[in-house]
Amino acid sequence: MPKPTDIRLLEVVSETEQFNYRTPIKFGGRVVSDVVLLHVKAKVETRDGRRGEGFGSMPVGHIWGWPSQSASSDQTLAAMTALGRLLADRAGDCKAVGHPLEITHELAAGYSRAADEITAAAGIESMPRLAQLVSASPLEAAIHDAYGKTLGENSYNLLSAEFVNRDIGSYLTEQFAGEYLDQYTSRKPKPAMPLYHLVGALDPLTDGDIAQRLNDGLPETLPEWIAFNGLTHLKIKLNGDNLQWDVDRVVSVERVAAEAQAARGCQKWCYSADFNEKCANVQYVLDFLAKVGEQSPQALARLHYIEQPTHRDLKANPDNRMHEAAKIKPVVIDESLVDFESLVLSRELGYSGVALKACKGHTEALLMGAAAQKFGMFLCVQDLTCPGASFLHSASLSARIPTVEAIEGNGRQYCPAANRGWAERFPEMFHVTDGTLGTRVLDGPGLGF
Repeated sequence: MPKPTDIRLLEVVSETEQFNYRTPIKFGGRVVSDVVLLHVKAKVETRDGRRGEGFGSMPVGHIWGWPSQSASSDQTLAAMTALGRLLADRAGDCKAVGHPLEITHELAAGYSRAADEITAAAGIESMPRLAQLVSASPLEAAIHDAYGKTLGENSYNLLSAEFVNRDIGSYLTEQFAGEYLDQYTSRKPKPAMPLYHLVGALDPLTDGDIAQRLNDGLPETLPEWIAFNGLTHLKIKLNGDNLQWDVDRVVSVERVAAEAQAARGCQKWCYSADFNEKCANVQYVLDFLAKVGEQSPQALARLHYIEQPTHRDLKANPDNRMHEAAKIKPVVIDESLVDFESLVLSRELGYSGVALKACKGHTEALLMGAAAQKFGMFLCVQDLTCPGASFLHSASLSARIPTVEAIEGNGRQYCPAANRGWAERFPEMFHVTDGTLGTRVLDGPGLGF
């Protein structure tokens, strides 16, 4: 039955902000050198008359979310930005009243239709679902944030039957009947979490890899970053189509990191490996693991998990089964995860984990996080080179899901300019000296910051 805490949207506004990267990042065979942030503000009112405002922000990750073969990068960026702003405009006219889970679920039913309007007007191919989710994510964040701030409570503590009108089963399957998201989230954020630092395919490992230094006051080589932030978790971007390069890269990272860690007396650190779906098949992954093990048993032992090795379209590539690789290391989907159906299919294909992302929508992340926990899957949270508010959002998600162990945060490496203002307000989250983030501070009303 209706609750006095149910909200309706009063007004939604959006704006964009552009930043150049400090240094380019390469993933999935593409290079990114700047970012457009989409910011959304949402004003809401409860049934009992309380009013408040929330904020959501996310990079328009068109290179990652829509790697088109026919539309240009400028076209996909423009289309995704236009979709995000259109969805925000239309949300202001939404008549739904309820919990943010219900409102965002209703709004999500219109994403594809709105995206088709945008792409038809631009004369380009249809927008993939992943790109739609990224475009809509600032809106979803703003609604969840507004709900918590209006009630003066953290949004993660407003997910029980006391506040939510429908159980998880109404969004997923009968397996979740009678369950609510408070069962799969924590009432307090983890007090501190390790930071995952990105070693991009273009990033210099040593001084010999640098043609000309930036000299901007920030580290430029891997040893410098390790010493500067006290790093213990490194995410290595790999090519996926050049086995020798990939193996050499991991072995080189291990050699350089081992020396840097020894210099500061650190004996325990780990890696993750991200192929960004470029591997042709599971055999590539198996060969990669075997060769890394031959050349550097220490590096293989430190490898924590493998992220999205093969094509994101699971239905079109049913032969890409990960069972054998998952016996060696957890293998997680990232780009493939766009709904519950894709999660179920990934399990059938042998994937043993999922990577959650705030940029796919806050509601989607909560639901997929619950499903993954129920199915006993490995869980991690990845960002989208998120700076500022979007990084804090991703971190708050990581800190509230019990089985997530670390936080990826590479905005500080590639786009520190966008952290200004936020870094001063939350120094525990941006000024890292011991390899960990002070997530205890993400306990305020709304999304926590």
